[in-house]
Amino acid sequence: MEKRGQAAVEFLMTYGWAILAAIIAIGVLAYFGVFSPGKYMVGQATVTAPFYANAYSLKTDGISLEFNNNGGEDFVIQSMTVSDCGINDTSVVIPADGQTVIFVPCLLTASSSFKGDIIISYVKSGSSLPLQSTGTVAGKVT
Repeated sequence: MEKRGQAAVEFLMTYGWAILAAIIAIGVLAYFGVFSPGKYMVGQATVTAPFYANAYSLKTDGISLEFNNNGGEDFVIQSMTVSDCGINDTSVVIPADGQTVIFVPCLLTASSSFKGDIIISYVKSGSSLPLQSTGTVAGKVT
């Protein structure tokens, strides 16, 4: 009877040491930043139809976004808001299949990561019905 109890205790101790070693290894990797996703952040800018984000630039003085109008008709962008940044209230007409660059001023820290939600308020040419397109922009500030 004693030998069976000793075997069970040795079995549990062996697995206990293995689990402890795994926890220590994960802790060391976390300490050195292996699990920090911000380090590996790839920049991107996306917006919903009828617009398409061609390019973007994150600078310390603000965000510039270049949009294509893929809607097949003329639109008037009334404002563009980027969360945690600011708003641009300038009216810009984008013809069908045309493009424009909109700058949203704000203060960003160099070499930091930024992620913000985009809200574009626009109307169709000749209409007064307000429409919205949303998206995100993320990347490193240069």
